[in-house]
Amino acid sequence: MTSQPTLTKPEEGPAGSSQTGSGLQAGLKNRHLSMIAIGGVIGAGLFVGSSSGIATAGPGILLSYALVGTLVVLVMRMLGEMSAANPTSGSFSAHADRALGPWAGFSIGWLYWFFWVVVLAVEATAGAKILEGWIPAVPQWGWALIVMVVLTATNLASVGSYGEFEFWFAGIKVVAIAAFIVVGGLAVFGVLPGVDSDQAGLGNLTDHGGFLPHGAGAILTGVLLVVFSFMGSEIPTLAAGESEDPQRAVTKATNSIIWRIAVFYLGSIFVVVTLLPWDAQSIVDQGSYVAALDSLGIPNAGEIMNFIVLTSVLSCLNSGLYTASRMAFSLGQRGDAPKAFARTTRRGVPQTAILSSVVFGFVAVFFNYKFPDTVFLFLLNSSGAVALFVWLAICFSQLRLRKIIQAEAPEKLVVRMWLYPYLTWAAVAVIVFVLGYMLTDTEHDGRSTVLLSLLVAALVLVVAFVKQRITATRKAAAGKG
Repeated sequence: MTSQPTLTKPEEGPAGSSQTGSGLQAGLKNRHLSMIAIGGVIGAGLFVGSSSGIATAGPGILLSYALVGTLVVLVMRMLGEMSAANPTSGSFSAHADRALGPWAGFSIGWLYWFFWVVVLAVEATAGAKILEGWIPAVPQWGWALIVMVVLTATNLASVGSYGEFEFWFAGIKVVAIAAFIVVGGLAVFGVLPGVDSDQAGLGNLTDHGGFLPHGAGAILTGVLLVVFSFMGSEIPTLAAGESEDPQRAVTKATNSIIWRIAVFYLGSIFVVVTLLPWDAQSIVDQGSYVAALDSLGIPNAGEIMNFIVLTSVLSCLNSGLYTASRMAFSLGQRGDAPKAFARTTRRGVPQTAILSSVVFGFVAVFFNYKFPDTVFLFLLNSSGAVALFVWLAICFSQLRLRKIIQAEAPEKLVVRMWLYPYLTWAAVAVIVFVLGYMLTDTEHDGRSTVLLSLLVAALVLVVAFVKQRITATRKAAAGKG
């Protein structure tokens, strides 16, 4: 029978500050954390990928977003409970290490790192395409290089630089979506003067084949298409370790997740499917948000949306690099990565962890340009289900850590999971169901995504158990010596 893991107190950092046993510094201000939390749930996938979801499920895509949004709220509540009790730069990976064992922290940490370095390549390429369209004199690969170098320099400067950039990137996204919802909503209800919106109205929800034109099953297919656009909602719990008041930052981010998802995801998609019929060709040709802006007669709608998408791409790149490096840093701290990853500069920046993540990001960018349909497609699919694996790890970690916190430090339960453990188990069931349903999906590469992700996860697990066995053997040998 294994012993129960215990909560560890943060060790003293080099300057005597209690910063989760690291050389990281509290360089993120409350306004940075607030905007990171708000902008973290708004990825470029919301703007770019929503059109395929609308085409698949019709207005019923609202239910798909609501289902996934509810799942994310539950998972974030669990993560908030653990992170408020013990804020750490490793977040769910560190929690899994304590709750389930070193193998779990090792595996989920490296899988999450792998996910984000692949995302770096996706977002760098997406941003480069937009920039090349504006300034074709610079080739696409040149723009990808420029974007990566600039954001790497930002992250290397200080955590405050990352926070400041993210504050403005996320701010642009938030303002843009808020304006879109207000203007679009006024048009839907016919109270926006001087705007051509003859197609707009609540009738678009039911007049073109009904609310579920492709049947109730399309809701589940829609879930598969939108679930990955929610990845990033966990970033505030990683960043909290470098904030002035980690516990307050985690609590605030956790408590606000419901309205953030309701407004930015459900609110904006609701406006799109009421401004236009779901089967309008313009949604397919132009993208859902561009088509919606065009329907209002707003000039240069495409360029406006390109600018918004570009800021979302830069925000995702910025946060992706930050997140990957902090996860690498945490793995280095726990002995699951080279010790150099856990070293910081005088400004509290994990320089080696950042540069290592960037190098792999550049390699992925190269594969994206050189072998887009083979090597990079493999990388993309093999990291595609990591979000669901991370959410499962959070669920199982919370089930065990709740008992430990209650026994050892109940005063740290400032954030509590609702209806524990029933809603936690319900979330586990939903995630397992989604993974199982993906195995039946051949039209949208769901099956290949799950199978390849499971293959990579299995390889990482093998490495984790081999490492754990070697460590145990060495300790036993040292004890006999």
